[in-house]
Amino acid sequence: MREESGRATAGLRRRDVLRAGAAGAAIGTAGLPGLAQAQAQAQAQGRGRIAFANGSAFDTMDPHATFDVGRVAYRLNLYDGLMRWLDNPPKIEPWLAESYTVSEDGKRYVFKLRQGVKFHDGSDLTADDVVYSMERILSIGKPVTALFTPLMDRGSTKALDRYTVEFNLKSASAIFIATLHDLYVVNSALVKRNERNGDWGQEWLSRNDAGSGSYVLQRFDPARGFLARRYNQHFLGPAGLEEIDFRYVAEVNSRVLGLIRGDFQGTDPYMPQDQIARLQADPNMNVMEAESTRLFYATFHHQRPPFTDLNFRKAVSHCFDYDGWINNILGGSVVRNTQVIPNPMWGAPKDVAGYTYDIDKAKWYLQRVQVPLREITVAGMIGYEQSMQAAALLQNGLARAGVQSKLLNEPFPVVSNKFRDPAQMYDMLFLWRSTYYADPHNWAGEMLHSNRRGNGNNGYYSNPEVDRLLDQALATPDQARRAPLYEQVARIAAEDAAALCVHNGKWYGPFRKNVQGVRFCPIGDGQEMRWLRIT
Repeated sequence: MREESGRATAGLRRRDVLRAGAAGAAIGTAGLPGLAQAQAQAQAQGRGRIAFANGSAFDTMDPHATFDVGRVAYRLNLYDGLMRWLDNPPKIEPWLAESYTVSEDGKRYVFKLRQGVKFHDGSDLTADDVVYSMERILSIGKPVTALFTPLMDRGSTKALDRYTVEFNLKSASAIFIATLHDLYVVNSALVKRNERNGDWGQEWLSRNDAGSGSYVLQRFDPARGFLARRYNQHFLGPAGLEEIDFRYVAEVNSRVLGLIRGDFQGTDPYMPQDQIARLQADPNMNVMEAESTRLFYATFHHQRPPFTDLNFRKAVSHCFDYDGWINNILGGSVVRNTQVIPNPMWGAPKDVAGYTYDIDKAKWYLQRVQVPLREITVAGMIGYEQSMQAAALLQNGLARAGVQSKLLNEPFPVVSNKFRDPAQMYDMLFLWRSTYYADPHNWAGEMLHSNRRGNGNNGYYSNPEVDRLLDQALATPDQARRAPLYEQVARIAAEDAAALCVHNGKWYGPFRKNVQGVRFCPIGDGQEMRWLRIT
């Protein structure tokens, strides 16, 4: 079997990877700090400390237990993966990997690991740890499990030698490299010593650290957050801050006031536009802005009447005041997104008109609903003000159309647990689909494919034609051939009223001005702390 090497660059087609290899270009560490840079960073390391206010609670420290942006900070800062998404526009770069090769059929990937990488307990990170980490992900049945189970079976990952690992896919996949950011590698020997009754160490790892990342866990309290200290033996050299303190602060006002007072040096951007404007007006604040790919939408529960009826879904879609939301409540800071793929992403169709706020149309569709109507539950997420505001705005439109509804707001850890159970999942939920990998499948595939129901497809949507098109897109390495397939999926989903798509947003990163070096990437939302320093 002939294998070739190529540079790991976001959006690169597999045949381009093979061509690059044929030309002798190895997949290396382009985009990462070189040795001289790492040494300079180490010499310039400060004793700074950052307290970061997070709107979502940290209920676990297990890197394989969560797959969301709200709790991404501990995964990014305590653990490393084979690849990492960096910067904006995002680029996928080798991280623990030095290089990799891909077979001609696109099903076999062989990675060479960096040598000399140490876990936080001083032991070597080897291919056995990568194999164990993938096996653990595939076995424990958490949200990230569903990212990899369509691609590979348990037992298909092999350690060829101490620093070489082989992945054998069920079929060629255009997104495999893109997903490896989320293969966080754990210290297999340490976790195995703490396994109980075959639990893969889940109970122990939920409150302990088995990583090799830039920071070492010092304290974890689900009610408060986590504290971590710089790991000076990290393979890229010491990070710029000595300590990072991520605190759970549910109320937006408390996060903003704490930032203004200097109790916090940074906070997440999930807040109303008036609070962003308040911070922008403060001379001690630096509110960074960046284009992003983050879809705000609401789920429909497709397995529960009356949402099983297309006419009801279309009626509800006409009850949301999109213009009032974007122009009045959010002050024009976001852009209408009429379908499931963010507008700036390739594969997003430009001809989907979408739904408008039209109560007369809503009533017209309601008259054609063939199932009994009832009071529906519209949910928002505590700590995410826009989610709760949008739920309230929709309730107003539903009332005008004659649809009874009630609001229910719950914290994200509760919400995420309900995703996986159709009996517990809400009738509707306002949330974001963030960028976990920079590919249209991150939205269309994860939100719509029937094999992702309960793990991304949180509305339990199913359409055989959509599944067929998505499978075809995954098996196609050429971006130019994949793009029209995703466009077709987005059009079908819009006509199906698969979800209530609202807007694509910007990233607003609020930090105090003495925080320098913030390196925003849509994957991770700018919460990787190793680049930061306090001046």
